[in-house]
Amino acid sequence: MEIKALFIFEIMGRPPEHIKNTLGELVDKLGEQKGINIIRKEIHEPKLVEKENVQNLFTTFAEVELIADNLNLIFDIALNMLPSHVEILAPKELEFKNFDLSSVVSNLCVKIHKYDELSKISLMEKNSLISQLKQAQEKIDNLEKGIKGRKKKTKKKTKKKK
Repeated sequence: MEIKALFIFEIMGRPPEHIKNTLGELVDKLGEQKGINIIRKEIHEPKLVEKENVQNLFTTFAEVELIADNLNLIFDIALNMLPSHVEILAPKELEFKNFDLSSVVSNLCVKIHKYDELSKISLMEKNSLISQLKQAQEKIDNLEKGIKGRKKKTKKKTKKKK
């Protein structure tokens, strides 16, 4: 069953020409996928982000209306290309087999597990780095104490000699 959908993709970065070109390449790549027919695409001009503590960053977005051969393709786009918005335009009602739904939900679970794994790895690496920094700081503190102790001893010796 064909599905007509509207996707909005956003990107932020610099320089403005780069983000516009990168977004254009993303949309072109989407159009090359088997089972996807892009009906309309509009890539908007980059605009400067106007927020405190944000300098020289630009943002732009693309609106892409397409027809996909099936619902799995819509979910694949959503899970792999991470649009900021998805709107199913047609058909008004969807009916699909439980096998198709199982496939979509399984793909969603795989993606979530990958993100969960990456999150846990990042957390472990962060904790390891924090531990290493604490150990390094302790070594620096001990070295500084040793240097200060030696300076005090040499000052006492020079005072005794006088």
